[in-house]
Amino acid sequence: MPASPPSSPLTGPRTGALSGTGIDEGGRLRVPPLEPPFHIVLLEPEIPPNTGNVARICAATSSPLHLVGPLGFRIDAHSVRRAGLDYWHLVDLRRHLDWAHFLHEFSRESRERGGASRVWLFTAKTERSWFGVAPSPGDALVFGKESVGLPEDLVAAHAETTVAIPTSGGVRSHNLANAVAIAVYEGLRKVGGLG
Repeated sequence: MPASPPSSPLTGPRTGALSGTGIDEGGRLRVPPLEPPFHIVLLEPEIPPNTGNVARICAATSSPLHLVGPLGFRIDAHSVRRAGLDYWHLVDLRRHLDWAHFLHEFSRESRERGGASRVWLFTAKTERSWFGVAPSPGDALVFGKESVGLPEDLVAAHAETTVAIPTSGGVRSHNLANAVAIAVYEGLRKVGGLG
């Protein structure tokens, strides 16, 4: 009979379930997942490796990944799978036909949790910095196409929750996957989700 795995600051006996912040058996720093998690939303992503990298970020943070509208690639494309490495089985992947479908489903889920989760839209075309707002667990972080960002009408409809990740120099914006990583980890830091 195989021996039970040893207990650690993060695992209970034989369960492997996270119970607090600490080092796991492999020597990696772990934190319990945020409850409810941030929802990562990509509106019509175009570049497979970006989506694969975002999927890995979602797996690492237990954040559902919502892909909205037509994609610029097939989700089973080799480059998407490769960028996500062997973490796709850990991703809570949700597909939505369009923005209205996503918003309906997200609002319904938020109501069922008894919350009022917000939808934060990331755009380079606002003066409000992500570093100056207060997200809450369960909020959605929305990112647009790599080539053009979010549609102007969508940004206008959600003007009170548009945010930017500031840049300096001549750079318009960050790479999509980098922007998602910055946003998620800053959000986790703000809500105390990093231990």
